[in-house]
Amino acid sequence: MTSPRILTRRGFLHHSAALGLGTALATLTDIPFVMQRALAEGGIGKPGPDGRVKKVLFLFLRGANDGINAVIPTGDSAYNTTTRPTLHVPPDPGVDWRTRGPAHFPVAGPNTGTYLRPDGTQLGALALGNQFATLHPSLKFLAPVYNAGHLALLHRVGYPRQSRSHFDSQNYWETGSPRDDLIKDGIFYRAMVESGLTGSNALTGVSFQSSLPLLLRGSKAAMTNISDTSRYNLLGVPNTAAGNLKADRFLAEANRIAAPDRKSREFLNLQYANVARTLETFASINFNQEFLDNEATDGDLPYNLFPTSNNTNGGYAARGNNAAKYVVPTNSYDFFRQLRAAALVLNKTDALVAGTQIDGWDTHSSQGTLNGSHPDLLRRVGWAIYGLRKYFLQNPDQCRWDDLIVVTLSEFGRTTFENDDNGTDHAEASVMFVAGGSIKGYQPGGRSGVFGCSPSDPLPWQTGTAGSMFQTENRYLKRTYDYRSVLGRIFRNHLGSTPEQLQRIIPGYARPADALLAGGIQTADGVRIQAEPDLI
Repeated sequence: MTSPRILTRRGFLHHSAALGLGTALATLTDIPFVMQRALAEGGIGKPGPDGRVKKVLFLFLRGANDGINAVIPTGDSAYNTTTRPTLHVPPDPGVDWRTRGPAHFPVAGPNTGTYLRPDGTQLGALALGNQFATLHPSLKFLAPVYNAGHLALLHRVGYPRQSRSHFDSQNYWETGSPRDDLIKDGIFYRAMVESGLTGSNALTGVSFQSSLPLLLRGSKAAMTNISDTSRYNLLGVPNTAAGNLKADRFLAEANRIAAPDRKSREFLNLQYANVARTLETFASINFNQEFLDNEATDGDLPYNLFPTSNNTNGGYAARGNNAAKYVVPTNSYDFFRQLRAAALVLNKTDALVAGTQIDGWDTHSSQGTLNGSHPDLLRRVGWAIYGLRKYFLQNPDQCRWDDLIVVTLSEFGRTTFENDDNGTDHAEASVMFVAGGSIKGYQPGGRSGVFGCSPSDPLPWQTGTAGSMFQTENRYLKRTYDYRSVLGRIFRNHLGSTPEQLQRIIPGYARPADALLAGGIQTADGVRIQAEPDLI
């Protein structure tokens, strides 16, 4: 018997792929019929006329975002200090919210706190120029994205017969099939299977969090989850000399076992070869690289786009360790490491979908108005989308900003009425943020980038104590968009699915009873919704 040999780094990658170690390759031997059919169908993962491939980055806001205090219905008289005694956010006096135009972006400057006015006073809700809605001041860095026409703010989003269980509702969002407990695979997983690339590309869908989300889970193809980019390889050991030596010894021992011949061996060998090539690319990514803005951020210095320490967090270090110059909370650095990794993988590999999550949105108590838990969470979202846009505009490789859609998901909204603990409880509709270079958002002198939060919508926002904020069980915001319509638009108009594929990605997408495409009454609970939004 041949004695074990110490493998080189290239040999390690080759043997990792050839042996198929780890759960990332465990199911590739079972090629489902739907994957074979998809190989010649649709445009998901295929270059368009410009030679570019379209991609998606998701952010799941787990715990249920209070959409009413994110994109604020300031024009509704029922949004007041009676319904929300401590959580009410008044409009900022800097710009009249009743005036049509761009979103207000107040520049704080080098000597003022980031989320303060230049005179040092606290910001209020920022005008969005649609003469009705305003933006929570913690989301102020969405304003430049909005004004570029690259952001859509979709309000009153939900699904029929809303569950108020976190577990159930998160499952329904992730499977794309509300109230169907038999479907166990994820909506982005199905899109990746429909691409036909899961049999040949090692990386199609990738998440960066503690475990693989249901969005990317399924039994017929393997998606990838990475909890720590410093332990990224198939064996989960550190990418160091000592770690590689340990892995090489393990692989040498494993290589003593003869692999039996199997069906489709040539096809599997092709998969393993692609895994090796992808891992070589992955190994070359510097996940600790810093990326600065290309302009003076907020009238100050160019800030780091992915802050992962106090010294890279806004203008804190440059302005004498001034905590008022942080752009994100100091407990959000792990999230920005994961976000940076997702951006790098989309930009440097063949992956089509990547994403992560932000926990902590279950704000039953002490939610906070201008400061506190909810504003801090919103600061993460605002800077994340701002930073992603700047990163992909400045560093395009396999993904440009025009090739990317960033989309947020959250299982439900929060109650219109504030509770006795200065928080909000589980409710109905909420907000989705959708960003990207191909988004049909704000246009000067033309369309608004706000969908679903205006009396001029196709299904108008109705004001007052009998209006939209109370039309579900007299205390919940009533939906006028189904989240599946938003995702359906992304799958078809951005990723390139065919209508037939869309029916398989989102079961029953064209079913009249669900009204997802053309709008109408959803028969499950009799609620009328708007048509698939014109986002892309």
